[in-house]
Amino acid sequence: MKQSRLMSLVESVANVIVGYGVAVLTQILIFPIFGLHTTLAQNLKMGAIFTVMSIARSFALRRAFEAIRMRSAK
Repeated sequence: MKQSRLMSLVESVANVIVGYGVAVLTQILIFPIFGLHTTLAQNLKMGAIFTVMSIARSFALRRAFEAIRMRSAK
């Protein structure tokens, strides 16, 4: 069964939304250990930037692997 581009995007976005929460929480807990002191707003903004990049990366990789799968199925 082939996954559509839209469903690839939906899956990637759902995955990254969960990852966003984990990333922000990790930043809040880990940054102070390394002497980085940020506000919640700064953590949320950084998390948003990483989220956009993660969605793009995840979508691109999923499409690449789908193309490989389709090529080998011929």
